[in-house]
Amino acid sequence: MKILFLNASPLRRGNISQMVNEMSEEARALGAEVEIVEVQRLMVKPCIACMKCRTSGYCILPDDGSQHVLELINDCDALVIAAPCYWGNIPGTLKLLFDRMVYGLMSENSHGFPIPLQKGKRCILVSTSTTPWPFNIIMHQSHGAIRAMKEICRYSGFKIVATIEKGGTRRNTTLSEKLRQRCRKAVRKVWRKE
Repeated sequence: MKILFLNASPLRRGNISQMVNEMSEEARALGAEVEIVEVQRLMVKPCIACMKCRTSGYCILPDDGSQHVLELINDCDALVIAAPCYWGNIPGTLKLLFDRMVYGLMSENSHGFPIPLQKGKRCILVSTSTTPWPFNIIMHQSHGAIRAMKEICRYSGFKIVATIEKGGTRRNTTLSEKLRQRCRKAVRKVWRKE
């Protein structure tokens, strides 16, 4: 099984990166092939809304990190998207990446309704927020980022098997044992033998 991790945090030792490390270690222990993409370090040009990809099936912009990530998504069995909350949403770098890959994630029928292209793949969504728990959920902070990722996954056809949210990251800079266990359990939910 191939599991792709999209880490959209700029902090290499932050909570998101710690959770990605915990999950990727568990995935490797189960025998999965793991690929981790650091979204913040990709070079991706903004979408120019030409809509050519909708008819051609490819992006007309010069190759950059988005095409490489789309190849990895097409080749993976499961996806983990991990993103900190920025203004109750996902970071702009992650949104930019998904904007550029839309043609490989969903198509549309003649009436303009979405047709998912990643059907049958499993997904885990992870987010953090400096807003303390439970206000990170009540005030739609980490919960807002999860909502945005769910939208992308739903239209792409991914089956979401787990979501993990952590609030209060300004004070809690390390993962509790309970959260580590939740990360490992989420990977076991996505795992399946070939």
